[in-house]
Amino acid sequence: MELWNPPTELSRREELLMKRLTRTRKLFGFLRLCRRELFDDAFQAELIAMYRGSGAGRAPRCPAIMAMATLLQGYIGASDAETVELTVVDSRWQLVLGTMGDEKPAFSQGALVDFRARLIAHDLDRRVLERTAEIARRTGGFDARKLPQTLRVAIDSAPLEGAGRVEDTINLIGHAARNLARCAAKLLDRDLDEVCLDADIPLLLEPSIKRGLDRTWSDEEDKTEALNDLLVQVDSLCRWVARVLPGSVAEPPLREHLEDVRQFIEQDLEPDPNAPSRRKIRSGVAPDRRVSVEDKDMRHGRKTKARRFDGYKRHLALDIDSHLILACAVAPANRPEHLAADELALDLGRSQRPIEQLFIDRAYIGAGLVDAVELGGGEIVCRPWAMTNGKFFAKRDFVVNIRRRTITCPAGQTESITFGSTATFDPEVCDRCDLRARCTDASPGHGRTVLISDNEARQQRLRRLAAVPSGRATLRRRVGVEHSLAHVTRRQGRRARYRGSRKNLFDLRRASAITNLETVHRSGHAHMVA
Repeated sequence: MELWNPPTELSRREELLMKRLTRTRKLFGFLRLCRRELFDDAFQAELIAMYRGSGAGRAPRCPAIMAMATLLQGYIGASDAETVELTVVDSRWQLVLGTMGDEKPAFSQGALVDFRARLIAHDLDRRVLERTAEIARRTGGFDARKLPQTLRVAIDSAPLEGAGRVEDTINLIGHAARNLARCAAKLLDRDLDEVCLDADIPLLLEPSIKRGLDRTWSDEEDKTEALNDLLVQVDSLCRWVARVLPGSVAEPPLREHLEDVRQFIEQDLEPDPNAPSRRKIRSGVAPDRRVSVEDKDMRHGRKTKARRFDGYKRHLALDIDSHLILACAVAPANRPEHLAADELALDLGRSQRPIEQLFIDRAYIGAGLVDAVELGGGEIVCRPWAMTNGKFFAKRDFVVNIRRRTITCPAGQTESITFGSTATFDPEVCDRCDLRARCTDASPGHGRTVLISDNEARQQRLRRLAAVPSGRATLRRRVGVEHSLAHVTRRQGRRARYRGSRKNLFDLRRASAITNLETVHRSGHAHMVA
């Protein structure tokens, strides 16, 4: 498999195109100049290694060309089919890919899909992002000698709505059952209608499950009856599949479809107390509830108390000094931010540069990355938790002594504290205190309580930081990651392009790599030519 070695000198046709790329879509021109720097021989060798020992058929013409086309695809927002056509009909694409004048596509759609799958499987989409930071640090404005040898990193997140269809309980179970019946029909080489009749699940022959159940859906009893009618037929299908395909139920793909059916039943249903033989829809939402048949990783999430969304959260780690995105993570929407921060830490560790300052919001405060930065002598920059208590004394009115592990109330009563617990003041002392009316509305015999966090010492440092003008100025430096996240979010869009966490991580890394390239371009170093 040959290396991509396009010419560095501009042809006359390319010079004309470059002159037209000074107002819109300027990144095409920049990529033409830096393509050999971005895809040097060493990185191309990594891409070629994806195909070794795979037993694949005809090898693609050049993986580096498809890697560059993948970046252009993200830049334009094109589909796979459109990407293939653009390599023929768009001179800007040919300018970057080095295929000026070619009348045939640079690759097939199947080759592009296969390349993306290999890139993900070998985690080389992370290398594409790393390469953008590497070439940036080798140019004048980002010269490593002019940048700190330590990192100042800011982390932030934004919602990413999933591409899978979100359905209610009855439709989730019906959808999963239909997928199971289709899989069985394919394995048996029979028609779906025939399988549904044999398995005694005629509901799947209807245009929709709820139409087949034919209820008014006016009250809970009506819904429960419809649900149990569905469960009877779904149970019949599962027993029929186990009887007719006993050797396939433990193997994919049939096993996955059976597991989907069981998962939706177990997560959303509970015994009906009025009729133990029946089931009803669960009161409340099950932990880690799956919301889509099509995308197993999507979850309910909240950006604020009033705003719910279904899908994922995307997380970025930005180098404050160079404004380059260093790491990305995509997690189900219900997953706490501090767990995603630990995933970011794995990628940040590859730079082998210690973190001097870590800028975060309060959702990340419990991350292992935060502890690691502090242990390494770094500084955590974050707004402290608000300390309000209505008309009563707030926690800020109490004196917490971290070294002695004590807390003193405004009236002078002192109690010992344990991190990660609640400090309780002596009820007898509180009952006769002159300041009780301003401190608590608890009934007599109960003293004032104050929550002591497990990272109380850290919270104390953050409060001291926010209390002075210089500290507040430092806190404002985190705004840079919000701007970068806004750029990436606008490029990716509100809704996920793919299904599944891993594919959407690929898309986030691609969008971040493009944002980094635009950052390098804006720095005025378009003279980069290999």
